[in-house]
Amino acid sequence: MIDLSLPAGPLRVLCLGAHPDDIEIGCGGLLLGLAARGGVTATFGVLTGTPERQAEARDAAEAFLPGARVRFGGLPDGRLPGHWDAVKTVLEDLAADGAPHLVLCPRRDDSHQDHRLVSELVPTAWRDALVLEYEIPKWDGDLGPATHYVPLGEHAARRKVELLSKSYPSQTGRDWWDEEMFLGLMRLRGMECRHRYAEAFVTRKAVLSLGGPA
Repeated sequence: MIDLSLPAGPLRVLCLGAHPDDIEIGCGGLLLGLAARGGVTATFGVLTGTPERQAEARDAAEAFLPGARVRFGGLPDGRLPGHWDAVKTVLEDLAADGAPHLVLCPRRDDSHQDHRLVSELVPTAWRDALVLEYEIPKWDGDLGPATHYVPLGEHAARRKVELLSKSYPSQTGRDWWDEEMFLGLMRLRGMECRHRYAEAFVTRKAVLSLGGPA
């Protein structure tokens, strides 16, 4: 297994989620790593959310990646495909803010229609960024193979779970929302990349630079 690294220096990151909590569930460990790395300018774009959920999303963004800016699309949960044009407009407005080095978004093969639409439209707005598609566990059983992994230590994995429940108290009563589920998935993905814990991603297109003259 070959390790790949993000470039040194300032890093612009765009995190996209159909709903509040998508981003932190899918890549909260990576966000904690970026916060520790420093030099990161981040924007969170969340397409839906009630006022209560939006407040939670703001708290979560600050907890996982302090200083991140959060923008909301204000669209209805569960019905994004019926608002295709509005989703496209929100993403284009985010793209007009500047070119990120890294875009984080849901997987294109996610079973949830809202997640899937956001992912499908990402390449139409960001053609020159590295796009990592994160996974969101759910009862649909749609977890698939990954192409890239971000290893997490014990502290980072448990810190992710702690911050999830602290930031999203409205979700803690759900039957699937618990430490065992979140840690279990990270442990499984960690096993796949020979680490204790990890988050898994899919990359559809990447350029491998060999260095030296072209």
